[in-house]
Amino acid sequence: MNNIILIGFMGVGKGTVARAFAKKYDYYAIDTDDLIESLENRKIKKIFETEGEPYFRDLEKKTAHWLAENVQNAIISTGGGFFRQEKLHEIGTVVLLDSSFEAILQRIVEHPNAKNKLAKRPLFSTPEKAKAIYEEREKAYKKVADIIINVENRSPEEVSAEIHEKMQERR
Repeated sequence: MNNIILIGFMGVGKGTVARAFAKKYDYYAIDTDDLIESLENRKIKKIFETEGEPYFRDLEKKTAHWLAENVQNAIISTGGGFFRQEKLHEIGTVVLLDSSFEAILQRIVEHPNAKNKLAKRPLFSTPEKAKAIYEEREKAYKKVADIIINVENRSPEEVSAEIHEKMQERR
């Protein structure tokens, strides 16, 4: 199995790093939230609003099963809570993109598309609420990760190169 699963808090840059990695290392870039939105034909925010978080987590579980059985040679960016899936290690090597909460918030707020970035993250409705979730998940992320990469003040290309290097060391 040669898949790489990127986990980490929402806004840490999983999708951006996955695209940069795929471009350079001949991998497919897959985003679990995009898969779920296609499956449901509606946005994540709408799923949360109408069906609630338990329904969304069930969609993540179905997505994890599908990835484990059908996907090879992909770098997979996941939603912030996807790390709880029991099939995670069956999908591939789990890489945590690690950053302080302050750096994540700054990254989102300074993004040219900041308003939309915040709007599509229902759990980021208030920074206080998001920080509480971050603190709750921080240790759990580290516990499930095979590889931990600090992404603060680093470009997606630098992070991609380190992921590639760490994956080579594991072979």
